[in-house]
Amino acid sequence: MRLPLTDPEDFAKVDMAQVEKMVDTFLEHGFTYFDTAYMYHEFQSEKIVRAALVERHDRSAFTLATKLPTMFLKAEGDQERIFAEQLEKCGVDYFDYYLLHNLNVANYRKVCRFDSFAFAARMKAEGKIRHVGFSFHDSAELLDEILTAHPETEFVQLQINYMDWENESIQSRRCYETARRHGKPVVVMEPVKGGTLARLPEEAEQRFRAVRPELSPASWAIRYAAGLDGVMMVLSGMSSMEQLRDNISYMQHFEPLNAEERAAVEDAVGIINRSIAVPCTACRYCVDGCPKQIAIPEYFALQQRRAVAEQRIFGADRLLRQSRADARPRFGLHRLPQMRKELPAAPAHRRAPAAGSGPVRQGRITPAAQMQFTPAEASFGRGKSF
Repeated sequence: MRLPLTDPEDFAKVDMAQVEKMVDTFLEHGFTYFDTAYMYHEFQSEKIVRAALVERHDRSAFTLATKLPTMFLKAEGDQERIFAEQLEKCGVDYFDYYLLHNLNVANYRKVCRFDSFAFAARMKAEGKIRHVGFSFHDSAELLDEILTAHPETEFVQLQINYMDWENESIQSRRCYETARRHGKPVVVMEPVKGGTLARLPEEAEQRFRAVRPELSPASWAIRYAAGLDGVMMVLSGMSSMEQLRDNISYMQHFEPLNAEERAAVEDAVGIINRSIAVPCTACRYCVDGCPKQIAIPEYFALQQRRAVAEQRIFGADRLLRQSRADARPRFGLHRLPQMRKELPAAPAHRRAPAAGSGPVRQGRITPAAQMQFTPAEASFGRGKSF
């Protein structure tokens, strides 16, 4: 769902040359699990899987997972139609793993209405599915209800990372414990929280570097999830060769976190919590279903940037106030008006846009607006993160 793009404004324009190299490298190092879904990359992801993976490698060399889009079920026959379309788009005769996608209160009602568990069981009986599960975004209580009603479920896909472990709305720990209580293996999604845990506040990075200076920030998040009992797969959502090689470097010979590393993660959680404005993973599910086509993750990214900037400003303000008694006048806050006169004018691309030329239109940040931010900030949620 976060493949490299040739055009950051168009999620359908995937960098196929890079994807093919990533697929080949992934398989060469002994990894086999590929995850896609019906609506990813403007409904093109399954076709990309066919071109980059299925048509270039023997079927026995990989395992493939895709999902029944429960949010798009409207009428009888939709499941059969979509499933047949998925087989054709992926170019396969069967799926190794097939999930009912994004179960929550609303989507579970649709699953019950269309008897989706029974449909998946029929496809499995026909040899078109090897293993049936579902991805889940809701409370531990609902998860327990579903697993109690459907013990035939073979695995559950959950959002798990060290930031969401005790989150009251996501309930990573409680959902994980519920799945394990029912004896279900767990596939982890969002271990790096949409890239948030790959780009940490400097204080958190320093805490990790003090223990393992050779490891990337993302490695801590992925190893945290992979070390949990019963986790069968961690989906990191790699979107570049650099990220792929980084993941391989510590996952090919996996070592769970030790006691010292777990303590460092606990410290990092506190540091990161103080800097997060909105806990968004930039999965864009909200954008696909937004009737007003609002670029929700991009707005959240801007809010996060503002929060970080304010923290820096307030932090500097506190330092100035603390040292006010000893500071010379030229360092005082009262010199701000004079400092403004002395500072050079901001570059044109950093200035605020003119009135009426808002930065967002049709659910995308415009190139002009992107120039007001660094490339990393402007690309947040655009397939540039894990």
